[in-house]
Amino acid sequence: MSSSFPEGLHHSIAEPVNRSVDSLVLNYGDHLRQVSDSLLQVVTLLESGLRALPWWLLLVLVGALAWHAGRSWKRALALVVLMFLIGVVGLWDKLLQTCALVLVATGLCVLLGVPLGVLLAYRPTARRVLMPVLDVMQTLPSFVYLIPVLMLFGLGKMPAIFATLIYALPPLVRLTDLGLRQVDPSVREAARCLGANRWQVLRNVELPLALPSIMAGLNQTVMMALSMVVVASMIGARGLGEDVLIGIQTLDVGRGVEAGLAIVALAVIIDRVTQDYGRRSVRQ
Repeated sequence: MSSSFPEGLHHSIAEPVNRSVDSLVLNYGDHLRQVSDSLLQVVTLLESGLRALPWWLLLVLVGALAWHAGRSWKRALALVVLMFLIGVVGLWDKLLQTCALVLVATGLCVLLGVPLGVLLAYRPTARRVLMPVLDVMQTLPSFVYLIPVLMLFGLGKMPAIFATLIYALPPLVRLTDLGLRQVDPSVREAARCLGANRWQVLRNVELPLALPSIMAGLNQTVMMALSMVVVASMIGARGLGEDVLIGIQTLDVGRGVEAGLAIVALAVIIDRVTQDYGRRSVRQ
């Protein structure tokens, strides 16, 4: 007996999806281009600002930030050495490009993720609707949503940022929602009894108590944004991922390993700093 699926039951969703994307491009393409141009200016200014700083001053700033987060000069020195080694292997400029891309993408995730997490925590209907959407965003292969993003924004940094946003946003939304739902109801009621309105309770009581969970979400978001660096290089974003891609295309193992280790070093630096700030918020 044949194990093939009956042809009469075949039904493709490709055409409806293509029509929807085409309609989006025709009706909203100009508006999306304006948003893209504005974000591109932000990325360009950030890259220029990072390049304008002397390399040694950037190392000092990273060391000061690491010490302020963890109050450990040994850890701060280790992170500075890691960043110094990225420059030693000749990837300093690529490092700054990647940092600018990740910072802008993470900033957009924070601007969207925290309010969405608040919405999910206090609106059960929104939670039922958005949770499946977050599941799809987190599990859909990145190359699938690169296609419409490329149609809307073309090649370059902007499609990379929006693709990173789609991939890295869900953890921050989920952990913001989780942190707010874990706030002790008695604390919330005590604040209301003292005359605080809903906005004051959220800003002064609930968000500070949920901060450890939010910081954990931010940490995961940054790590997921960094994991998109190589994919972003495939659509013209440049940065450290570009060298990994060139190493794959030319079978230059050494170049690929150097760039890969530089991405790992950057991930370690950001991970340790965000984790230390998360621990500080727990202690406070």
